[in-house]
Amino acid sequence: IARDKSKVYAFTSKGNSVAVVTDGSAVLGLGNLGPEAALPVMEGKVMLFQELAGIDAWPICLNTQDPDDIVRIVQGIAPGFGAINLEDISAPRCFEIERRLKASLDIPVMHDDQHGTAVVILAALTNALTVTGKRIEDVRVVVNGLGAAGTACCRMLLAAGVSHLLGCDKEGIILSGTPEQLRACRTDLAACITRETPAGTLRDALKDADVFIGLSVGNILTAGDLELMVPDRIVFAMANPDPEVSPELAASHCRIFATGRSDYPNQINNALAFPGMFRGALDVQASQINEAMKLAAAKAIAHAVPRSTLSEEYIIPSLFDKTVVAHVAQAVAAAARESGVARRRVQGQGNAPSSPE
Repeated sequence: IARDKSKVYAFTSKGNSVAVVTDGSAVLGLGNLGPEAALPVMEGKVMLFQELAGIDAWPICLNTQDPDDIVRIVQGIAPGFGAINLEDISAPRCFEIERRLKASLDIPVMHDDQHGTAVVILAALTNALTVTGKRIEDVRVVVNGLGAAGTACCRMLLAAGVSHLLGCDKEGIILSGTPEQLRACRTDLAACITRETPAGTLRDALKDADVFIGLSVGNILTAGDLELMVPDRIVFAMANPDPEVSPELAASHCRIFATGRSDYPNQINNALAFPGMFRGALDVQASQINEAMKLAAAKAIAHAVPRSTLSEEYIIPSLFDKTVVAHVAQAVAAAARESGVARRRVQGQGNAPSSPE
């Protein structure tokens, strides 16, 4: 290994190890609870990595919320891991931390609250559009809540072909532009965000919208708000524990309704994405998780629901569908090879659960 560092993947557990790193500043939407309170959440994440994807993950809870400290610590421990999963780190610090670590490390670094959420939302939207007979390039989408998840969601939707997008936060409409402008600033949405001069209110944004994606706070939408949207409306109300609109109200005003909760149909949950995404990245010793890999993961999750069984209440696979991780891993590994970030060229799924014949 000293003569050839790449041999570390052959002779150690590095290639199947992921560090789940947090500072406890944004725990489960409950806020800044600190590293001790974050530990049981990270332990749960570690269990999902092992149970769903056969990955050895380790909870790393840091007693600092200084971005410089976090970057330096993760850089220091990186040689022992094949990938870094950043978790429950508040915005906007999470953007800088992820950007700096991706630039300085030669292993995948992914802030799951951003990209895992965005991948599953895109998968659910892909199938919802199939059910409603609409095309992604035609629909008007409103994303409410431009924190870590909301910003990543906007970037992923634009990458997938959405042309008409408005982003709202507590100030109102702060992300807008022509399709050409939005595409041009997709990789850095800050160029299209104008917090100081909002272009209107959330109600203004909802007029004639096809899709509402909420990554904000509970109970902010009324029946009147929903009626501003066009027919066959799609509403993803992701705030927890209370969605942006009550499921009871949404049932009579939406064609398709999804939440982040397990007690209603169409649960949009990160756990459908991150196990397979990291499994695929580790299997080919990818140097990063790039946009192509994320788009491939979303497509694989969407296709895990057979077209013949798609319906208003079944647009996303169950967390208990054992085939999802293998399909996502295979798609992500293939995208890594095709985009030139895979260092292991042989096809294989490592410790991934076997795919059914």
